[in-house]
Amino acid sequence: MSFTTKVKEELLKMDHMSQSEKLAFLSGFVRNNAAWEEESLMLSSERKGIIDYVGNILEEEEITFEKGIRNGNNFNKNKLYLILITQKVNLLLDKIAYQQETPPLYLVDGNEEARCYIRGVFLNSGSVNDPKTSRYHMEIIVNYPDEAIFIQKILNRFDLNAKLLNRDKGYMIYLKEAEKISDFLKILGASKAVLYFEDVRIYHEKKNETNRLNNCEQANMDRVIANAMEQLKQIQVLRDNLAIELLDDKTKEALIYREKYKEASLKELSEIITLETGKKITKSGLNHRFRKIKELAQKFMEQGDTNEE
Repeated sequence: MSFTTKVKEELLKMDHMSQSEKLAFLSGFVRNNAAWEEESLMLSSERKGIIDYVGNILEEEEITFEKGIRNGNNFNKNKLYLILITQKVNLLLDKIAYQQETPPLYLVDGNEEARCYIRGVFLNSGSVNDPKTSRYHMEIIVNYPDEAIFIQKILNRFDLNAKLLNRDKGYMIYLKEAEKISDFLKILGASKAVLYFEDVRIYHEKKNETNRLNNCEQANMDRVIANAMEQLKQIQVLRDNLAIELLDDKTKEALIYREKYKEASLKELSEIITLETGKKITKSGLNHRFRKIKELAQKFMEQGDTNEE
């Protein structure tokens, strides 16, 4: 079962709505679903549960209807579950302001009515990715630009930063930020979906943080080893040129310990020397000694380049 299906099934269990909330819900669903002719209105969905849910609300509004089933078109082999309304059609349309380009503000003026409107739209044509995919995405597809802008404004009333995109077949209102999608699920009232979404999101964040720390640690190790290898090359230049005796005793000591502990960091090497010799040496002091080794090795390497020329 997809995450979208789980979210919608949770929404279909919500049965406590006021009169104004029911009208807002019906407006959101019917405006974006109905096939309307002068004397009839048809609603359809591939999900029987959605049609049953909408049917229950219509019954509470004393709207008479018939249910039916038909096969999908050539591109959609799923069955379509139908509601056909042939009585009090205009009464229903007037209640939900169906014939206006966008619903009047009184239908969605309150936050609860706005939530119900979005819930109706989402049940009809919304989807949300499972957070396990690591690609956070929620979208609602509608047919008309005015309706898309209207829905975007409602979502952004809740600070969701919803974006709008013109598609080949309709208009897409979408969210990409994980935190905003979680807030959207809260607005819908899908509390179980929110808990699941947050658990997965937190897991991803912790995993990504661990990976970043591991990558950082690996990068530091790579730098330590690269620096140590460079110091060993410089020491070898001095040995090849019989130049070790040109160093002072403290620098010779650093050279010997570097050859003994080839992959140790400067901090680790300073601690080892301090422990084994009883003479405290800091990382900075040790770095100063290796700088002397480097400068002397460079002189011999430059002499070698001159001789080759």
